[in-house]
Amino acid sequence: MGSPLDVFAAGVLAGRVALITGGGSGICRGIAAAFVRFGARVCIVGRKQDALDATAAAIGGDVLPFAADVRQPDALAAAVAATIAKFGALDTLVNGAAGNFLAPAAALSPNGFKTVLDIDLAGTFNASRAAFEALRTSGDGLVLNISATLHYHGTPLQIHASAAKAGVDAITRNLAVEWGRFGIRSCGLAPGPIGDTEGMRRLAPGSGELVAKMEKSIPAGRFGTIDEIAAAAVFLRSDAARYISGHVLVVDGGAVVSTPSFLDP
Repeated sequence: MGSPLDVFAAGVLAGRVALITGGGSGICRGIAAAFVRFGARVCIVGRKQDALDATAAAIGGDVLPFAADVRQPDALAAAVAATIAKFGALDTLVNGAAGNFLAPAAALSPNGFKTVLDIDLAGTFNASRAAFEALRTSGDGLVLNISATLHYHGTPLQIHASAAKAGVDAITRNLAVEWGRFGIRSCGLAPGPIGDTEGMRRLAPGSGELVAKMEKSIPAGRFGTIDEIAAAAVFLRSDAARYISGHVLVVDGGAVVSTPSFLDP
């Protein structure tokens, strides 16, 4: 079985310019690489310049690595300005910067709770606000918010991330309503468990037995791949999705809609 990215035409994103927060690693690195593969020019934003430089070198193509903290609006404004200075425009914003860790609600500090909301939720707003004028000027803008499925049900040890991602989904819907008249679509992408990511290594530590049990609970019978999330992002940025806005696309192998079955062996 080939990569899900193989179905797209080579130049499907030609002429696009994207700014991707959290683009130095994990899922958003995969999205950045896919965008470049299909013709886009990309600015990747993260907190560590050396890691961003390494990612840019590995991806190749037109990639601008720019160190900025999404909790700082001025830093994001500078990232937007640098993107426009280098590439001449900005029509796509991918909000993927995130923080997470395991913590029971009764032991989670107020600062720990606030930190995750500041990165995931406030960071999504900060980047969207910073990019607004450029997206409006483009005439065909897209805000793509990387969410999660944690908040679609109760998830132990994840009250902070669940609250943040629920807010991110709300931002997706609200921006679709407010910014549609400016030629800006707003979409969400909610990955389920994705293998070979730092997030899964942190959230599913332990033995292979635990991982096998988690995979068995997913109707598809496995974790997703970074390429599968990247393919969904390419679709949502492509012209095939030009009438899709305000929707959060769940990519999780059916996990969030499944319930334990007494018929399972």
